[in-house]
Amino acid sequence: MLKRRRFKQTEALEVRLARESECLHEEAERLPLGVERERVLRKIQQMDMAFEIIEWLRSPGGQVPGRELVDLLRSGRKSPP
Repeated sequence: MLKRRRFKQTEALEVRLARESECLHEEAERLPLGVERERVLRKIQQMDMAFEIIEWLRSPGGQVPGRELVDLLRSGRKSPP
């Protein structure tokens, strides 16, 4: 049976998301309009959503997310064919 490789993260998830998002923003600026740039922009949007979800989960009392977050999450979902 294969053993799962595990390692301890040395940085918080928020820090890793912010760094990756910054790199992707720079990449998107360099790319011409097209499919590849849209893919990078979509990845940035997903990271922003992840960051907002983390903030929501860590908020005191687990407050219900704001309407903007709910709308953002719904708009990011792909509808079934």
